[in-house]
Amino acid sequence: MSLIIFNTLSGKKEVFEPVRENIVGMYVCGVTVYDYCHVGHARSGVVFDTIFRYLKHCGYDVTYVRNFTDIDDKIINRSKEQNISWQELTEKFIQAFYEDMGRLYIQSPTEEPKATDHIQEMLDMISSLIERGKAYESEGDVFYSVSSFDEYGQLSGKNIADLQAGARVDVNEKKRDALDFVLWKKSKPDEPNWDSPWGAGRPGWHIECSAMGRKYFGDTFDIHGGGKDLVFPHHENEIAQSCGVTGCLPVRFWVHNGFVNIDKEKMSKSLGNFFTLRDIYKKFHPEALRLFLVSSHYRSPIDFSMKNLEDAEKVILRFYEALDNAESIVGDHNISLDEIKNHPFLAKCEKAMNDDFNTAVVVAHLNEESRRINSECILIGSGEGDKKNLALRLSTFRFVGELLGLLTGSPEKIRQEIFNIKKTELELDVGKIECLIDDRNEARKNKDWGRADECREELAHMGVVLEDTSKGTEWKIK
Repeated sequence: MSLIIFNTLSGKKEVFEPVRENIVGMYVCGVTVYDYCHVGHARSGVVFDTIFRYLKHCGYDVTYVRNFTDIDDKIINRSKEQNISWQELTEKFIQAFYEDMGRLYIQSPTEEPKATDHIQEMLDMISSLIERGKAYESEGDVFYSVSSFDEYGQLSGKNIADLQAGARVDVNEKKRDALDFVLWKKSKPDEPNWDSPWGAGRPGWHIECSAMGRKYFGDTFDIHGGGKDLVFPHHENEIAQSCGVTGCLPVRFWVHNGFVNIDKEKMSKSLGNFFTLRDIYKKFHPEALRLFLVSSHYRSPIDFSMKNLEDAEKVILRFYEALDNAESIVGDHNISLDEIKNHPFLAKCEKAMNDDFNTAVVVAHLNEESRRINSECILIGSGEGDKKNLALRLSTFRFVGELLGLLTGSPEKIRQEIFNIKKTELELDVGKIECLIDDRNEARKNKDWGRADECREELAHMGVVLEDTSKGTEWKIK
């Protein structure tokens, strides 16, 4: 089955065919580095990391470019608030980005350019737009003339006449038209600036991505991604700029992920209704967050809640328990990659991914397969079943998980990490827990069932669940 991707530009699913055979260029708009990342950023990061993984699995030679916007008004204002240079501020939050996204098992893109390292490419594009009558200089600023591009609105479905009618009165008298957008901004005396033919200034946001995309991929490339909020005006303006320079569409497939909502509103810093990843990691394992994010189709909005993360954490623990059970039975096993690639479970998951990267269906398949693995373990334990078949099923299960950026660790490591998070969050007194377990075991030994029940109830009140096994009494957090 061919890979089919929903193209925002056409508004429908299309068979994916790269510009160059077996080679894919993918550019994704990255973060503006003035603060810590929130769950909305994580969704975009996970979505395009998963697409990156799957394209490579399909055999494509993928160049993945994800930029950093490291100069804009928010950065300048925040650096002034903190009384540090804009370079110090952006470097701090670039490093924070790597730390927070790295815990989500997001792979490094091929290239991670900073906007400020590509000023010359932006100046070249702006000069070309002016020469072609698509842009104009006005008192040190340069604006793109939207009326010069007849196809403006083709990505978002917006009509120029409607936009003009709905535009507020623009107090910027430098513009010829209220819809025109800035390509180059004249800097104020205390702002960062670069030399240009129009005086000292800095680039507008939209030109950054057009220039960097063209630098790494040329005039036309395969996939441009980002959040749904970037369709208009950012990506619409990118098309106008790039077409103004080259005369051709810059991108074959425009791919946009849906919003993360809280109380039916988009999560964002501007609305103040966001959770940083660092907030989440204090309560939940990063792999639980990743599972939550891939459990919905990437284009759908998702509702964020602590309850949904709790459910995701339970599911990820079930997956690891299935792995643990099976690995303890099959031991060391030598399964080849060819055997995995020919397994029907992988084929079923590939069918879902080939339909516009439907990770939600793959997660459902993983749930079903984990139950089959557990059933196979029971059969083998009763003297039936096939260890070789279980070993192959197990290897394929983990392989599919890793395509989604899941199941990358050992069961014991993940359980311990989750335990440590909960222990810290709940401020558990491990020494007291172990003393109560010892007291309970002693009471049971003496057939003091009342005292044994008291110990269990006190532990339950602390959020601790006991499990009596052949190895002794084990405990976990509820």
